[in-house]
Amino acid sequence: MQTVIIVIHLMIVATLIATVLLQKSEGGGLGMGGGAGFMSSRGTANLLSRTTAVLATGFFLTSLLLSWLASYDRKPSSILPASQSQSGTPATPSSGGVLDSLKKSEQQQTPPAPSGPEAPHSQ
Repeated sequence: MQTVIIVIHLMIVATLIATVLLQKSEGGGLGMGGGAGFMSSRGTANLLSRTTAVLATGFFLTSLLLSWLASYDRKPSSILPASQSQSGTPATPSSGGVLDSLKKSEQQQTPPAPSGPEAPHSQ
């Protein structure tokens, strides 16, 4: 579902960019040209401005839908360890607190530093 919406979103983006570049600006832009064409310059401006408005609306709707789908399965997370977040009570000073428990888990994961310089070991 999300892949289909992303593909539609990218098609809208590419068409929107092309439509904006075709519009006539004060300097001429890519929309410059003489009177030759199947529509008058006024009709072309109306068509391009309406097309831009429709594509911009589609762009915003697909952007909102994609952000909603991305956050749909997201679970709330906590920065506190699981034992404290489930109990619902704040940590007491006697239990050490969050920082002390993080220090302990960090010390358990890192190997001890060597006491002095060592030669590299071949394996």
